[in-house]
Amino acid sequence: METTFETKKSDYGYNAKRLREILGVKQEELAERIGVSQQTVSRFESTPQLDDETLDKIAAALNISVDAIKNFSEDAAINFVANTFHDSTVANTYHQCSFNPLDKVIELYERMLKTEQEKVQLLQEVLKDKK
Repeated sequence: METTFETKKSDYGYNAKRLREILGVKQEELAERIGVSQQTVSRFESTPQLDDETLDKIAAALNISVDAIKNFSEDAAINFVANTFHDSTVANTYHQCSFNPLDKVIELYERMLKTEQEKVQLLQEVLKDKK
């Protein structure tokens, strides 16, 4: 018994479309970047196999690699997002304070107190001079 494995060819046009959408780029903008019409971009995105020159232009315009288009997997992207952004670990990484806010409040209060004490001392000296 012989087993054959069929390798599914990637749909480069669909992959380019999904990556464009993920990056938030409209067809019109991509068309302008690669010097073609919006209709041509639409045709590219509905074509399963694109030539290397077209893939190079699209990849350069989207600032991604040609391999990203060729190897894009919807499932992998969904899993990446689900596993990366499911909790606040990413948010905490970028928003940790490098100082204790309470220490800053105390420091500010102490400076204000010192300023007020200096003001009181100055006013007392002025009153002494007037007597």
